[in-house]
Amino acid sequence: MATKVKHKYTVGPDVDLKREIVRLKDGTRLTNTLAAKMAKDAIKQAVGRPSLTAKSVESPQIKVRVPVKLKKALDKEAKRRGETNSAIVREALEKYLKSA
Repeated sequence: MATKVKHKYTVGPDVDLKREIVRLKDGTRLTNTLAAKMAKDAIKQAVGRPSLTAKSVESPQIKVRVPVKLKKALDKEAKRRGETNSAIVREALEKYLKSA
């Protein structure tokens, strides 16, 4: 089910922003300071989902194997509800453990 991601960028040599003038779409000159700020902002956005446990605490993960039929049913239900598979599995597990 996993698909390979093709990168839409090409890695090239570093640019010396003190010597070369690079402009952003709005015409602003890209400086080392601005590039560092943009990189920090990008990293903040790419960190991932918030913790379910507590701030700055990584939530534990559970990995399970399921039959294809069950996975397809989960995908269908998640799409119908507009939720993630994880949210539905957490809900089902909580209900099951409360009734056990």
